[in-house]
Amino acid sequence: MKSNKIEAQSLLSTLWIFVLFNMIFRDLHQFANKGFLKEIMSLDVSEELVLVFGFVIEVPILMVLLSRILKDKANKWTNIIAVSFTALGALSFVPSADLDDIFFMIMEFAAFMAIIRIAWKLPTQNEIHI
Repeated sequence: MKSNKIEAQSLLSTLWIFVLFNMIFRDLHQFANKGFLKEIMSLDVSEELVLVFGFVIEVPILMVLLSRILKDKANKWTNIIAVSFTALGALSFVPSADLDDIFFMIMEFAAFMAIIRIAWKLPTQNEIHI
C-alpha cells in the first residue's frame, strides 16, 4: 500500500519550484503587453540594479536545492529567511503591477505562507533513536 505522505523537504523544494514558475511566467507574460519591449528598451538600468535582482531571483533557485539537503533546524530558518527576502523582492513590483501581476503575486504569496507553515513545523533538535 502506497502512502500519500510527502516528506517536508520534498514539499518545500516543490513549493520553491512553484514560486519560481510564477516569477518566470509573471515576467514572460509582460511580453504580451503592447509596447512592453519599447518601454523596457528605453529604461536606463544600472549594472548594480541588475545584480540586485539577480540575487533576488537566485534565492528561490538555491532554495530548491537547499530545502532538500539541509538538516531540519537549518532548513527551518533558511526557508523562513528566504521567504522574507524573496517576498520583499516580489513586493518591489507592486507599484507597477497590473491585474496579471497581482494574480501571480497572490499565487507566490500563497506558496510563501505554505513554505513558512511547513518550515515552522520542522523539528529544531535532532532526535536520538535507540
